Amino acid sequence: MLDRVRRQAGAGARGRHRIYLGIAPGVGKTYTALAELHRRHDRGTDAVIGFLETHGRPRTAELAEGLEIVPRRRISYKGVTVEEMDTEAVIQRQPAVALVDEIAHTNAPGSLHEKRWQDVEDILNAGITVISTVNIQHLESLADIVENITGVHVRERIPDRVIDDADEVELIDMSPHALRQRMRHGNIYPPERAERALDSFFREGNLMALREMALRKMAQVCELDLEECMQQHEIDAAWSAGERVMVCIDAGPQAENLIRRGWRMANRYRTELLAVFVETPSWASASPEQKRRLEASLRFAEDLGAEPIRVQGSDVARALMQVAHDHNVGSIVIGHSRHDRLHELLRRSIVHNLLRVAGDVDVHVVADRDKAEKH
Repeated sequence: MLDRVRRQAGAGARGRHRIYLGIAPGVGKTYTALAELHRRHDRGTDAVIGFLETHGRPRTAELAEGLEIVPRRRISYKGVTVEEMDTEAVIQRQPAVALVDEIAHTNAPGSLHEKRWQDVEDILNAGITVISTVNIQHLESLADIVENITGVHVRERIPDRVIDDADEVELIDMSPHALRQRMRHGNIYPPERAERALDSFFREGNLMALREMALRKMAQVCELDLEECMQQHEIDAAWSAGERVMVCIDAGPQAENLIRRGWRMANRYRTELLAVFVETPSWASASPEQKRRLEASLRFAEDLGAEPIRVQGSDVARALMQVAHDHNVGSIVIGHSRHDRLHELLRRSIVHNLLRVAGDVDVHVVADRDKAEKH
């Protein structure tokens, strides 16, 4: 079935993607998306709901009335039946526009794809315009920051490129005070959940931080749109010199956080990211778990849009600098452990040697933080 969907998705021009990006749950992104779908339907556009999450909110369910809803696909897993979006049915229906809610959602085993945002890609490739929703805490590059600030580990994430590649991104904003009032009035969660939420994820400081992240992301999106417009109209401007950012990783558990840090820096500089591992002679005796972790980290870097690079060398610092010189790297990000004494001594030696040979390349030394420090 997946092959058939992919063949269908490959035909014709790609649909346009509009994303409503919320600063937090409950700000009204689904409500706004439904209102937009109604607007298009009322002017004669063939518009359907591909998947809608009402979260038990009556006003959201009421707004869906009068719109065609594509039946969901029922999937049985371990004796439990769950409902997911029927991507094949949406594509076969061939509407002009489809609404797909909560695109960071993880599909049940047996679905076409692991993630709902991947289903959206198939629908877009079939020439169908998609209106979708997601909250800022689900962006992959922000996962570590969100956890550090809120204490919540967000498991459902989307690659940043989903936002970056969208045709339109609209911020759904609300002041922290107003959002907390909505929570108290029972407009987001039922009363038994509301008080717990107000004392945890929905603390005012958390909401202020999430709002700032969303505003920063929107500023980046607007800047990219402006640059694209200037290029299309051949408007002269001062462009970046193109020096890349390089993050140095090993098989340690903090590699993904280092990659995120490097990605945010590269995104801020509007340049490319390299994720580099130096394979020393001692790597031959690495454990299967270490090798598995390294491969997972390199795949993670590639998913974020970085170029994963593996080189061999006995002198890690000089091998890293060779990669830096070969790839026009202007900034290097490297971790520094403060917990394992032996690892700390070895890492300190690498950092010291790297600083000594870095020359005019900037080196950013990042302290590794374990779970205990995050709270």
